[in-house]
Amino acid sequence: MRLDPRALLLGASVLPGAVAWGTGKISLTAVCVSAGLGHITIAYIASNFVREDTTTYFQDLLRNDTAHYLAGVATWADSIRYTKWGRFTKNFHFIDAKDDPPAYCGVDFQRDCKEDGCVVSSLQNYTQQLLDAELFPWRRNQAAKFVIHFVGDIHQPLHVENIAQGGNGIHVTWEGHDFNLHHVWDSSIAEKLLGGNRRKAYDNAFRWATDLTDEINSGKYEAVKASWINGLLLDDPITTSMAWANESNAYVCSHVFPEGPKAIAGQELAGEYYEKVAPVIELQVAKAGYRLAAWLDLIAERMSGSEEKDLGEL
Repeated sequence: MRLDPRALLLGASVLPGAVAWGTGKISLTAVCVSAGLGHITIAYIASNFVREDTTTYFQDLLRNDTAHYLAGVATWADSIRYTKWGRFTKNFHFIDAKDDPPAYCGVDFQRDCKEDGCVVSSLQNYTQQLLDAELFPWRRNQAAKFVIHFVGDIHQPLHVENIAQGGNGIHVTWEGHDFNLHHVWDSSIAEKLLGGNRRKAYDNAFRWATDLTDEINSGKYEAVKASWINGLLLDDPITTSMAWANESNAYVCSHVFPEGPKAIAGQELAGEYYEKVAPVIELQVAKAGYRLAAWLDLIAERMSGSEEKDLGEL
C-alpha cells in the first residue's frame, strides 16, 4: 500500500524522537533514530509494498493505525539492547562470519552463530513467535518489532562479518572526521547519498523510501525485484535468512575490504571509496524493504488463515 507523502506531516507526533532535545541531553531513543536511517527507510519501503490486509493486521498488532506503523518501531530493537532488560538481545543483531576477506567470504550458521543467538537464529525465533496464535499479543508485538529490525540488520554487510567486531575496531576518516568503519556503513554513506543529515531522520527516510520504491516499481530494480523474494520459506527462516546473510557477506570481499581490512585502516572514505560502495547501500536497503514486505505478507496470510480456522471451530 503506497504511502501518501502527506502522512509524514500528519503522523509526526507519533514518531519516536520527535521531541528529543529539550533538556540539552540526547535521549537514547534519539541516538537510535539518528543512527537508524537505513532501518526506517526499509520499514517505509515495506509499508509501500505490503498488501492492504497485511497493513491492517500489523497496524492492529503494533497498536498504530498511522502510515508509520512499521517505521515507528524500526529502531526499537536498538534502543532496548542498551537497557538492563534488553541486554540479552545484544548478540541478536549480527552473525560473526569467521571468513578471510578478501580471499574468502562466507557465512556458516553452525560455525558463526554464537551460543546465545545471532541475527539468523533470532529471525527464526521471532518469526515463529509471530506465528504462534496462542502467545499473548504483547509477545507477538515485540516479536514483530524484532523481525522488522533484524531483516534490516542482515542486509548490512558488516552485520554479517567477524573482523574487528564487524568493522567497529577499524578506524577511518570521513570528510576529515574520525569514525569507525561500521559507523560509516551504518550511517555516513546513506547520509551522504541523501545530501547530508540536515533533515530529521524520518523525513530523510521517507523521501529515500519514496525514491527507492519508484526504482523498484519502474526503475533500475524493476527487472530484478522478483528474484529478491524467490525461495522465501516461512517454515524455514534459517534457510531464508542464511541466503540473505551470505548475499550480504559477499560484499565484504567485493566492496567493504576489496584490498583487505589492514589496507582500509586510517583511509579517507568519503571520496572514491564512497562512489564505489554507495550503490551497494542503495541496493541492500531496497532489497531489505521489498523482502520485509514479502515476509510480513506471508506472516499475515498465515495468521489470518489460523484465525479463520479458529472461528470456524467455535
